Amino acid sequence: MAAKTIAEKDYDDIPGTYVFDADRSRRGFHLNMFCMSLLKAENRKAFKDNEAKYLDERFSLLTPEQREAILKRQYNRMLELGGNIYFTAKLGATDGHPFQHLAALMTGSTQQDYADLMLRGGRPVEGNRSKSGKADKLKAATSKPVSKGNKRRG
Repeated sequence: MAAKTIAEKDYDDIPGTYVFDADRSRRGFHLNMFCMSLLKAENRKAFKDNEAKYLDERFSLLTPEQREAILKRQYNRMLELGGNIYFTAKLGATDGHPFQHLAALMTGSTQQDYADLMLRGGRPVEGNRSKSGKADKLKAATSKPVSKGNKRRG
């Protein structure tokens, strides 16, 4: 059975961003339940003992793409396939990684570079608002320069 596609939304235009909305929640239900299963020590052990077997026996309703993303630790792909960042972090914790390590992986940087980026205030807005440029065009079309006559007085 082919996975249903999610209807395109305005916020899908933000580069590198997968908004966890109702559609993604439904799509990622089994993926997220797998991640939440890792809260229990006995499940973490069973998963680490034989990852593929654990998924096959307990989470057979995962899509092949979700299963592959889990086994390959493709965190961005998990988000794209309906994973919730807070749930997928349970998988990273099972592997002994802090969240900062996962965020670095997801942004293609080292953990130290990611930490430094966050201390500087994060990514610049330029180039990170819109894949298509629609957001920039809309902003340019709706913004008016402030003239002396329009200036607010305080």
